[in-house]
Amino acid sequence: MTDETTHFGFQSVRLDEKQERVNEVFHSVAGRYDLMNDLMSAGLHRVWKDVLLTTLRPPKTRPFRHLDVAGGTGDVAFKILDAGGPQTHVTVLDINGEMLNVGRERAGGRYEGRIDFVEANAEELPLEANRFDAYTIAFGIRNVPRIDAALREAHRVLKPGGRFLCLEFSKVDVPLLDKIYDAYSFNVIPKLGGMVTGDAESYRYLVESIRRFPTPAAFSAMIEEAGFRRVTHKPLTAGVVAIHSGWKI
Repeated sequence: MTDETTHFGFQSVRLDEKQERVNEVFHSVAGRYDLMNDLMSAGLHRVWKDVLLTTLRPPKTRPFRHLDVAGGTGDVAFKILDAGGPQTHVTVLDINGEMLNVGRERAGGRYEGRIDFVEANAEELPLEANRFDAYTIAFGIRNVPRIDAALREAHRVLKPGGRFLCLEFSKVDVPLLDKIYDAYSFNVIPKLGGMVTGDAESYRYLVESIRRFPTPAAFSAMIEEAGFRRVTHKPLTAGVVAIHSGWKI
């Protein structure tokens, strides 16, 4: 057991306790996770993921091995497989088995031989070094207790020339809109989560975790510290979310 502490929403918890509590959150909401994303964002999360896909641009005519982390329900992976060529293969990795079960059920037999699902921790990937052409993580990095460890692992498993892409909530940068966004986040989203999933507390944590996530500049510095180069970030929808990019050179 470690004495190190981190944040779980606005609470301070032991580092080893955070992962257990995050697991409980996603175990609770797995079945209706994507439905809640649609309701909370008025469908915008699909637009943001389409921008992520456009940024990635999986190739049509050559082998492309991709790792999607914290992507258990499969929505990002399916977009990549549909956009890429027949030699595109995606490994979906998630620490939560319930989320992966949702993804497996949704995939069915559509992508036979082109997708696999791995239950593992982003901080300790059970994957060989220099294996993947690209790595994505959408709305997952803020739930990782040791973000720096996850970023180092991302760098390790990417091939030289490989790209890291992270889609994550960010900082609203429009006056007045930031206050409206806060009011909506703290007053509406937990109630909505309670009605749809029966678990308001999990959505209260998810809202709080957004506010505790590093600023775009601070997170970019963490990506560089992990070894990535040509690090950039692109705000979307007035800064509600951002796409962070880095290359293994």
